[in-house]
This record gives sequence, C-alpha cells and structure tokens, in this order.
Amino acid sequence: MTTKAIKSKSILHQPLHLVYIFLFLCFWVYTALTTPDLENWVLENTLTVSLLIFLVAFYNIFRFSDTSYTLIFLFLLLHVFGSQYQYSENPFGEWLKATYHLQRNNYDRLVHLGFGLLLAYPMHEVLQRGFRAGRFLSYLMPVEIVLSLSALYEIVEWIVADIFYEGTEQGMIFLGMQGDIWDAQKDIALALAGAITAMAITALFQKGT
Repeated sequence: MTTKAIKSKSILHQPLHLVYIFLFLCFWVYTALTTPDLENWVLENTLTVSLLIFLVAFYNIFRFSDTSYTLIFLFLLLHVFGSQYQYSENPFGEWLKATYHLQRNNYDRLVHLGFGLLLAYPMHEVLQRGFRAGRFLSYLMPVEIVLSLSALYEIVEWIVADIFYEGTEQGMIFLGMQGDIWDAQKDIALALAGAITAMAITALFQKGT
C-alpha cells in the first residue's frame, strides 16, 4: 500500500483503530488514577509512551494490519495493567499464585512472554512489507530483535532501579526479582520462547498462501 493510499484512509475511516484507541486511553487513565504508587506507574509507562509516539508518528507512513494492531493493543493492556501495581503485587498474579500454589507472583513472566508472543508478528510485518526482507529473514529477525530488546530492557530496568532506588528494598521490588537471582534470564527466555512460537505459527499459516 502506497503512502498516498494510506493517507486516503484516515483513522476516521478505521473504526477498529478508533475503538482500540478509546479503550486503551480509558484503561490507561484508570490505572493512573487508581495506582497506589504513581511514581512506579510513571516509570513503567515511559516505554508505553515511546511505543505510542512511534505508532502515531508512522500511522500514515506504514499501516499495520488489523491483526498487528490487535496484538499491540493486547500487549499494551497487559503492560499497563502491570504498571498499575508493582509487578510482584499484581492482583491477577496473586490469583494465579493462590490458585495454582505457585511460589511467586508470575504476572511479570506473563508480560515478558506476551512481549515475544504478541509483538513478534508486527515486527515480521514491518520486515516483510516495509523492508521487503526475504522470507527467512522476516521470520528470523523478529526472534533476534525480541531477544535483543529483552536483554536491553533488563539492563535499562536495572539502571533505572539503581538511580531511583539505590541500595533500597524498593529497588528489588521495582525489578520484580522476588528473591530469584535468575529473574532477568528467565524473563528473557520467556520473551524468546514467545517470539519463536509466534513466528512458528506465522510460518505455518503463511505456508499455504
């Protein structure tokens, strides 16, 4: 689709996108107003704002498919709900912990898995349609990008915790380690597993097209 064709279909003619925007903004404001820790909410949502700016800035340059926008929407909801509380105290994670007798609140694990599972396909779309990457690279690169970004996120998260919560227990809470010294590695592994799964499903469905 050319830039001219994309611009001719403005967001006003995309009811699904408008619904996603409305629902997300309502939920985003709700989490901000009801969070018990506004400072944590702000820190957690810096990446949310960055992604939103990217999506808005490139809306008339590169238009994702409705499938990709749906996946991005779901991931943003997951992340924003996590930011409403400390990840280690998320209510859904506490429910999972009590119901399945888990040793820790695993909501952060769910979000890291969702990062790979839900965002690998939009990356695939950018590579395939935007950069005209070959078939193999369009499947491989999203996995590598997810792996790289996950590792970078863990490093940035540690730096932020060190700056704002240096030498305090709050820093460990912000990192969501819950006493697990391998927490960062497990988070990265889950994101990688999600991306591999997403690309395997994509390859399976596109094989017959």
